[in-house]
Parts: sequence; structure tokens; C-alpha cells
Amino acid sequence: MDDLTARLTMLGTGNAMCTRCYNTCFWLKTPGGGMMVDAGGGNGIFRQLHRAGIAVEQVHHLFVTHCHTDHIMGVIWMIRKISPMMHKGKFHGTLNIYCHDEVAHALRTMCGLMMPRKIYSALDETIILREVKHGEQFEVDDMTVTAFDIGSTKTKQFGFSALLPDGQRLTCLGDEPYSEQSQPWASGADWLLSEAFCLYKDREQFNPYEKHHSTALDAGRLAQELGVKHLVLYHTEDTHLTTRRLSYTAEAAQHFTGTIHVPDDIETIQLVNN
Repeated sequence: MDDLTARLTMLGTGNAMCTRCYNTCFWLKTPGGGMMVDAGGGNGIFRQLHRAGIAVEQVHHLFVTHCHTDHIMGVIWMIRKISPMMHKGKFHGTLNIYCHDEVAHALRTMCGLMMPRKIYSALDETIILREVKHGEQFEVDDMTVTAFDIGSTKTKQFGFSALLPDGQRLTCLGDEPYSEQSQPWASGADWLLSEAFCLYKDREQFNPYEKHHSTALDAGRLAQELGVKHLVLYHTEDTHLTTRRLSYTAEAAQHFTGTIHVPDDIETIQLVNN
């Protein structure tokens, strides 16, 4: 695999209640470093990292979108594992966790309740909870990342836009339908990461709109309106995994004329500029 090209490894692609694939989280790797985004709902994150060939010691930057269990509980396990590794000299440097204030509060509370003091004491020393605000820009190795509030209808949630070393822009919209306040970061993106809870034709079975989610058809229409080049669909149901790529791609393509990616767990997408 070309180490000079940024790439996206999907550690998980499923929604909160999936059992046949892991909850949505991913590893954004660049030539000069990388950032993990969310960690799913449990210690299964270690299995996914192992399957992807990503050592825990490589994870020095972790962006957490929101407090829902299928995104934040795996972060607790990452802290639980990395803190002792730091004490034993097996993890060098810091773990930087980027999140908004509600996520930071939840992590501090859960770690304080669930972990031995020796492990919890690493917070703000070698495990840094860095609270970011809407529109704030920060550097992650060779990426420039901008966090933004997606305007969630359920709980406060941040997405982000990453300027990659080759000048491409990748935008993650989180796991809820697009809102206009995300437009400055989503419009014209080279890569747009969007949830697609199910197919539009299956909406009566999965009730995406009642659950504040969207469909593959909606995501395709949105990507076309925003003028993006590549669309990545994730956070889906898990009852059609064998046909998911074909069916979700076909539905999104009814509106979107760019490249559509519907990855499986542990699949890597080369973020090639074309």
C-alpha cells in the first residue's frame, strides 16, 4: 500500500444495534500520522484494530463525535488499555482526545467511576482531553482539522473537515442527517462521509426518519447537491451485508454522479486525488 497516499480504514460500519458488523468508527491515515475517529461500543475495538493491522501504540490522536454508547464506550476501553501501557513504557508520547465539552464531561465521569485511580490519573497528564469548539481548527500531524457542530436533533455532536497533505478535503458529517450549518465544511469536499441507515426502499422496515437518520438515496441526493467528488456511506443496518455494497451504491447513484464507496469492516479506501 502506498505510504505517500492518505487512506481511510473503516474499523466498523454498522449502527448502534448491529451484531454482524462493528459500530461505525475509522482510522484516517496520512503519510505523516493519523487520527482515529470514535471507537465503537466496547472492547471489540481491539479486535478491529488487530484485524486492520493497526497497533494501539500508533493511536496518538482520537476524535470523538458524541456521547452515544456506540461511539464513546470503545474510547473508555482505549483509555483503559493505553494508560497502563504508558506506565510500563510501552506507549510513548501522549494520547490526544479531541471532543466537545459534553463528551469530555462524560469521559471524565465514566473513567472516574469505572477505573482504578492509577489509570484515571493519566487524564490531563499523558491522556489529554482537548475540548474543541464549533469552528475551531487544530493540527493533527500533517493534517489541518476543523471541528463543527452538526446541529444534531438528539444530542450534541461534532463532525470535522480535514485538509489532507495533498490538498484534498475530507468531511465527516457524523451519524445524523445533514443540516445547513454543516454546509461551509461539506460543500465541494473531495470526500464526504455520510450515514445511510438503510435503503429508501426499506424505510418502512427500519424507520430511519423516526430515528433521525437518512437513507442511501438521501445521501446520494445530498452529495450531488453539495458538489462533492467521492461519497462514503456508513452507519448502516446489518441485515443485508452480502448485498449492501451493490444495493446501497445503486440507490445513491440514482442522484449522485461521483464515486460511491460502501465499505465493509476493515476495508481500506485509498484517498486518491482524481
